Amino acid sequence: MIQIFEYLKARYVSEKAQGIVEYALILAFVVVLAIALTNAGGLADKVKGVFTSVGSQLDKTGAQ
Repeated sequence: MIQIFEYLKARYVSEKAQGIVEYALILAFVVVLAIALTNAGGLADKVKGVFTSVGSQLDKTGAQ
C-alpha cells in the first residue's frame, strides 16, 4: 500500500512540476515578445513599416 502511495505522490509532483515549467516558458516567451515590440527601433517599427508599405501599395492600385 505504501508503494502505491509513493508512486502516486511521485507522479503527481512530477506532473505539477512539468506544468510549472510550461507556464514559466510561456511567460518568458511573452516577456521577450513584449520587449521586442516596445524596444525603440525594434520589431514595432518594422511592423509599422510593413503596414504602411502595404497601405500605400493598395492606395496606388486603387487609384488606377
